[in-house]
Amino acid sequence: MKVILNFFKKIFSASDEGDAVDLGQENSQSQVKVYSRSEHNISRSQMSENAVKVLYRLKKSGYEAYLVGGCVRDLLLGYEPKDFDVATDASPEQVKKVFRNCRIIGRRFRLAHVFFGREIIEVATFRSSDDTADNKEQKVHEDGRLLRDNVFGSIEDDVWRRDFTVNALYYNIRDFSIIDYTGGMEDHSAGVLKLIGDPATRYREDPVRMLRAVRFAVKLGFSIDESTEKPIFELAPLLKGIPAARLYDEVLKMFLSGKGIQAFEMLRHYGLFETLFPQADHCLNNEQNNFPRVFIAKALENSDKRIADEKSVTPYFLMAAFLWEAVQELAKEKMRQGEEESFAYQHAASNVLSVQIKSISIPKRVTQSMREVWLLQLRFEKRVGGKPYRLLGHPRFRAAYDFLLLRAETGGAEMELAEWWTKFQDASDTEQKKMTRPPRKRKAKPKAKRKNSDNG
Repeated sequence: MKVILNFFKKIFSASDEGDAVDLGQENSQSQVKVYSRSEHNISRSQMSENAVKVLYRLKKSGYEAYLVGGCVRDLLLGYEPKDFDVATDASPEQVKKVFRNCRIIGRRFRLAHVFFGREIIEVATFRSSDDTADNKEQKVHEDGRLLRDNVFGSIEDDVWRRDFTVNALYYNIRDFSIIDYTGGMEDHSAGVLKLIGDPATRYREDPVRMLRAVRFAVKLGFSIDESTEKPIFELAPLLKGIPAARLYDEVLKMFLSGKGIQAFEMLRHYGLFETLFPQADHCLNNEQNNFPRVFIAKALENSDKRIADEKSVTPYFLMAAFLWEAVQELAKEKMRQGEEESFAYQHAASNVLSVQIKSISIPKRVTQSMREVWLLQLRFEKRVGGKPYRLLGHPRFRAAYDFLLLRAETGGAEMELAEWWTKFQDASDTEQKKMTRPPRKRKAKPKAKRKNSDNG
């Protein structure tokens, strides 16, 4: 508390003298600005009741407590935040003493999770900018990535450890003001995403920030500042050093946001898609074949529409669409080498997935569903006898059928085949029997008797 009071005394004394406040950081030219309740549109009525409880209980216990990050950003835009994050000067252990319903998690960053039924309020201790080599609580990889960062500090330190200026706004529960150290409110008004500090250094600390830049730009409709954008083209390969499981989570956030088609185009523009889906990107770069791009774009467009209509979307369907062309190309190559079609597709599916999970750790339940959607495409060709009925009863039939429709719409399958299956599903039993009846063999015409020339 004394640290904060002393800090604001410096602000007010500096402003009385007409001088800018020097923060002692890379962006020290920025002044700290405090926006009073009358200068912003955030109200406690917009917040989670549990988040407000956490803020007030920390305050009552003698600690500083602020809403920070995406929730403040989204509240300013009039959106309903999915999560509410709290920053405090209390250590994780001190937070746990205040809340019995608390658990400390994380190794890279230790955090306190306060549980209220299904809702979790994440409480983070202010992080320090201390990066001295002998600091045992901070571990940096040789390529610049932060592997562990549990160095705690003050709010003045913490702000410079956050990624974008619009994510570094602090809502103070004491007087309902917003504290802005980096010009985030101005960037917010201008609709600009700007990294705090040197962009190349920040990307090396955590390459996932490149994906976050794309995700936030798409989600918020913001542009990316030129200085923040420029290093991405060169540093995109650094994503290869990120754990594949973490990248899977980021990909889901990106493509299941309702703005998947825009995210796809931006990822390709910056060279990030190549790192996430190398096989798909290889197929997309084939100038002789425009099908992969049209197919993927249509799949994303359909997915975005379903999300807008508040319908469910399954990750495996999009993943299957991304990698379908890679599976087909490999299967055709195996068939040229003499493999039977069904075995060629099975082996191709396995090979493509084994390569893909090295980039993104797709869970086994998802890869299994992807395989089923791919392999069921072959069975749509078989429309005689009992096979169509068995396919109709398959648990993954609906997804595979939608996949077939998508192929037909984009020129990857015969429209007649898709229309047949559309009709078959709704046909009566009698009509279905007619549709699956083997074609009649034409009877051979009896040969005309040859006249015996000797009896002529």
